[in-house]
Amino acid sequence: MKVAVGNDHRGLCVRPRVLGLLVELGHEVHDLGASGPAGVDYPDYAIPVAEEVAAGKADRGVLICATGHGMCIAANKVHGVRAVNSRDVIDAELSRRHNDSNILCLAADLLGEDQIERIIRAWLLTDFEGGRHTRRREKVDAYEKSHENRS
Repeated sequence: MKVAVGNDHRGLCVRPRVLGLLVELGHEVHDLGASGPAGVDYPDYAIPVAEEVAAGKADRGVLICATGHGMCIAANKVHGVRAVNSRDVIDAELSRRHNDSNILCLAADLLGEDQIERIIRAWLLTDFEGGRHTRRREKVDAYEKSHENRS
């Protein structure tokens, strides 16, 4: 699987472990994150990752900032993205199983590196259930499509 990764300056501390884990698990990684401690703006990293996922250039994305909230909000502005902010393994699994999330947003300031690793593993290994969840996802997709060209 190809995974695009982005982080702002607050996600810099966990970035090496996240990149290493993804490579260890056999994924191709496209690193689009900030590489230095200077303050940067999270949309500058969330949007390129989201665009790669939406365009099919990456199968999934992982975004890291202080809380995960900013990255999640920015990524979800890109059509075709279903970004979620997960705080634990169950949350990550359900976001895949029920919502077919394609971008995982993580809180570098609120989660330890071991917890982040467990969340990523669970999220990558969990499949979308389909069934009744497909109907719900299709409704969201239809709304998004019908509003593509509105400003």
